[in-house]
Amino acid sequence: MKTFKDANGNTVTLSFSDHTFPIEAKHIFVICRYQNQWLFTKHKERGLEFPGGKVEALETVEAAAKREVYEETGAIVEKLIFVGQYMVSSSADTFVKNVYFAEIKEIQNRNHYLETEGPVLKNTPLTPEVITDEYSFIMKDDVVQLCLHWLKKQGIIL
Repeated sequence: MKTFKDANGNTVTLSFSDHTFPIEAKHIFVICRYQNQWLFTKHKERGLEFPGGKVEALETVEAAAKREVYEETGAIVEKLIFVGQYMVSSSADTFVKNVYFAEIKEIQNRNHYLETEGPVLKNTPLTPEVITDEYSFIMKDDVVQLCLHWLKKQGIIL
């Protein structure tokens, strides 16, 4: 496990195991690849980020991951792989997010992408130097870099 502070000063603990924390994951974050490119959504306020959101009532965490990817990008998930989970603790709240890696089958055009402006494809390496102001604060903490490293170590991405 790794513990660090995020961009907002919250304590973040990342684990590459499932059910690590005493509370259930009710949020998801999905690192997406489509045709050898990263698939992001452009949040209207935060900027570029991987799709994510909350698990709805009576929904599995995996179903929420697939739904959020579709709602925010129009993408159909072909393969979903559990990467890990992280707990964010602040003075106001504590929550757990599951992190997944998704291989995308196709991207369908949608009339509406909810709170986002839809899909954005990029083929640049996701190093900290590349993740500039156009990206959401969510992309700038250690979660993304550590998850990418784990995915490379597992041979899931190059």
